Amino acid sequence: MLVQVSHIIKLGLMMLVVTAAGAVNIYSWKDIFDLYDYMQFASDRTSMVPSKYLMTVMIIVMMISFYLFARHLEHQSRKLFLWKIGVHDQKEKVLEMRRWNEALVTNMLPEHVAKHFLGTKKRDEELYSQSYDEIGVMFASIPNFSDFYTEEGINNGGIECLRILNEIISDFDSLLDRDEFQCITKIKTIGSTYMAASGLTPGSNTNGYSNCKLEDRSLTERWQHLAYLADFALAMKVTLDNLNKQSFNNFMLRIGMNKGAVLAGVIGARKPHYDIWGNTVNVASRMESTGVMGNIQVVEDCFDILKEFGFRFIRRGPIFVKGKGELLTFFMKGKDKPSGLASSVTTALPHQVETLS
Repeated sequence: MLVQVSHIIKLGLMMLVVTAAGAVNIYSWKDIFDLYDYMQFASDRTSMVPSKYLMTVMIIVMMISFYLFARHLEHQSRKLFLWKIGVHDQKEKVLEMRRWNEALVTNMLPEHVAKHFLGTKKRDEELYSQSYDEIGVMFASIPNFSDFYTEEGINNGGIECLRILNEIISDFDSLLDRDEFQCITKIKTIGSTYMAASGLTPGSNTNGYSNCKLEDRSLTERWQHLAYLADFALAMKVTLDNLNKQSFNNFMLRIGMNKGAVLAGVIGARKPHYDIWGNTVNVASRMESTGVMGNIQVVEDCFDILKEFGFRFIRRGPIFVKGKGELLTFFMKGKDKPSGLASSVTTALPHQVETLS
């Protein structure tokens, strides 16, 4: 307790003790000290200082020494206390900064890729890349947004147009927070084009069958993430329709989808960017660019898989795709209820393609 009390209280206690000890030495034990002086200095008592006063002075010196030591100890204890507080504050700032850095990296990169770069075992010169065999890729663009964009004064130099585009993209991003879309990864936006992929996140491409070979799993188990990507594309159309009603616009999506193998990786020393490459990505981009506004165009391979999940299609027919030749494509028009998994397919005549919506 005495270590924690203030030095003023300690000084008061010591003065009280010294006063009591001095009174005892000078008055109560006076005869004892006089007898001691007489026996020790009987021959020469002229230059002698009485022992009762010497003892009192000694106690006073000890009191002063203890007080100075107590003040020094208190000062050091306070410095240690303030140092501990400073260290704790620094640790909190470091942890807060780390959380901000992790949040920033996670916003720039997918979560599983961000964990790789934030890991302690990563080397700075290490290149991140990962190959995938079964991935879904989607491109969604708003072709008529370029007609809407203008830098005239009524739109504040184009800022109002960008505000609307930001609202559209942000609404698309918010869809990814749904539980069923956790397996979908946003890759990037290029102008008014939104690119996403499914099956890149850990576990989404295995669906709990990491110890089984791909050929041992059913089609629906292997490509469940592709069905979620198709659901995401349909949800994007609904989201844009709702925004059109609120803003009195007529924006329309043109979406292309494909599935297959890709190579994923992070490029760039500054502002690193996560991207995917491969023939699958190129075909998905062609499906978007050769599509029709208001429709989701897929190749035959995607059609064969998605029809098992109850999606409805219109057969567009063969179209010429640059670098790929003729590809048989289909327009995805919606999804049946879970009770009916057989996909009804109709054929779109050539003169009907441009009027599909």
